[in-house]
Amino acid sequence: MVTLGSGDYTYEPVENWAKLPPSWSFKEIGGIGVDDKDQVYVFNRGEHPMIVFDRDGNFLRSWGEGIFPRAHGVFVAPDQTLWLTDDADHTVRQCTQDGKILLTLGTPGKPAPYMAGEPFHRCTHTAMAPNGDLYISDGYGNARIHKYTPDGRLLKSWGGPGTDPGEFNIPHNITCDADGWVYVADRENHRVQVFDGNGKYETQWNNLHRPSGLFMPPGKCPVCYIGEIGPAQPVNRNVPNLGPRVTIVDHTGKRLSRLGGQCAGLGPDQFMSPHGLCVDRHGDIYVGEVSWTNWPQTFPNQPRPDNLRSLRKFRKVG
Repeated sequence: MVTLGSGDYTYEPVENWAKLPPSWSFKEIGGIGVDDKDQVYVFNRGEHPMIVFDRDGNFLRSWGEGIFPRAHGVFVAPDQTLWLTDDADHTVRQCTQDGKILLTLGTPGKPAPYMAGEPFHRCTHTAMAPNGDLYISDGYGNARIHKYTPDGRLLKSWGGPGTDPGEFNIPHNITCDADGWVYVADRENHRVQVFDGNGKYETQWNNLHRPSGLFMPPGKCPVCYIGEIGPAQPVNRNVPNLGPRVTIVDHTGKRLSRLGGQCAGLGPDQFMSPHGLCVDRHGDIYVGEVSWTNWPQTFPNQPRPDNLRSLRKFRKVG
């Protein structure tokens, strides 16, 4: 049996977990979420943007066709609605578990001016504080965090391009803890920045390489699961021990465990590009990867294999 991680955070990969209908494909996965019944929501860039499975990987339903041009982020709120971030559509949509749209933030298909600081220009992910306030990372064409009321009124924004505390170089993911602190995966600055609920910089977590996915389970002093997508430049593409990988840290950023990380690949102990991740009530980890996009960057002289994988499940051991 192949195991990954260490100590209390040791896992075994569950190969071929998801049972897709015949001829269906994820292509690649922008985000992934799990509800309070351990139903898994796979927000993907194939023909069926949202595909839902039960905990055993059985197909339940799909929706979102014709609505989401480029799936990016999933957040499952305490009321079990889904907040879906689409960076090509420049919108965040609140949806029911069956796909009914309840609220849309942003103007579909119309980005704010590049780096203008106004919402949104290729927004990336959504989080919610305990009081219901929303935080949206924005993103590829901005360097901002936007704070909204639960009904969609903009309260404030903070950030800007750069490397100083409170500045961002692709704020790629965002999450909140039970105390309302805000954690931002500042991807190309190789760090997670931590803020209070009003955007005041508190600290940062380093020793990461291009952190892309974030997930914190509910509760006080939670651990944080971080997907790191690894090197992309030709000069360091083959350097070992830079990822791609999944790192688990405590609420202070201290590393507890790490899955994968030596080099990219399709082995059971390897990742291609952990873009989004979540954890169910049993402690099992689900990882969505943007392998379709990442493959030609990582292996530029090799054609994409037929078995290119974009969804992983890791069962907690013990």
